Amino acid sequence: MKTKILLDTDIGSDIDDAVCLAYLLANPDCELMGITTVTGEADLRASLASALCIRAGQRQVPIYPGAEHPLLIEQKQPTAPQAAALEKWEHARTFPRGQAVSFLRDTIHAHPHEIVLLTIGPLTNIALLFSQDPDIPGLLKGVVMMGGIFTNRLAGTGPLEWNALIDPHATAIVYRHRAKIHRSIGLDVTCRVTMNAKEVRKRFNAALLKPVLDFSEHFFANSPIMTFHDPLAAACIFDGTICEFQRGRVEVELASPRLQGMTHWTPDPSAGPHEIALEVKPEKFFEHYFGVLEAA
Repeated sequence: MKTKILLDTDIGSDIDDAVCLAYLLANPDCELMGITTVTGEADLRASLASALCIRAGQRQVPIYPGAEHPLLIEQKQPTAPQAAALEKWEHARTFPRGQAVSFLRDTIHAHPHEIVLLTIGPLTNIALLFSQDPDIPGLLKGVVMMGGIFTNRLAGTGPLEWNALIDPHATAIVYRHRAKIHRSIGLDVTCRVTMNAKEVRKRFNAALLKPVLDFSEHFFANSPIMTFHDPLAAACIFDGTICEFQRGRVEVELASPRLQGMTHWTPDPSAGPHEIALEVKPEKFFEHYFGVLEAA
């Protein structure tokens, strides 16, 4: 049976969201139940998602723009720069407004214990969902999140990860709600899965990756390296051998204004409510990822 996925994304900032969505659309084992977008210019982010869905021949996938502002702090991600490439690709321009959270809630209630919620952006939509309906985490098959830094503080990155710090209060709310499976793939692991721009242009030959490659040129203008943060999180849902996980407890820093959103990890193999990725096999990931896209 296919795995039912709900995707919450800030597609349009870092290119890895589009790389992830292309993978989900191409994966024959994935039933994409819907997409919600988050942070600034949520409608343009929805248009970017629709461009990939249309390219994949999956116009039926529901897409809902979600929260554009964090719960309490100032917005740090107000625009979706990759939307500059939209005019080259067919895409939807209008979407239901103010319905993202209710869509997620209704879909999960309609399919109890069947849906994996995959979050690859700031957690504002998900915090609102869990707060409005505390039964939701228990109705999910699992929650898989790209976010946080847990075991190794990377040189040059500081102690904070982008998705977690953009809305730290939302991050804290989501970690406080327990799901049957609550997995996090953090920056300390995802940063081991990278590809330079030259290799990306060489490898992105699949039809569904053509718009992604176009979007990526806006990204490469500022960075010569693509890091596969979000697609790694998605791939772990379908191939459990790509990453190694450990159980424990995640707490989110809120007291210090300078460190809000920092994730604190305590191993607890017997009773921890969360799982974090400890290790990754990059070659296995790339073999899996391109195997899915090239077979589509």
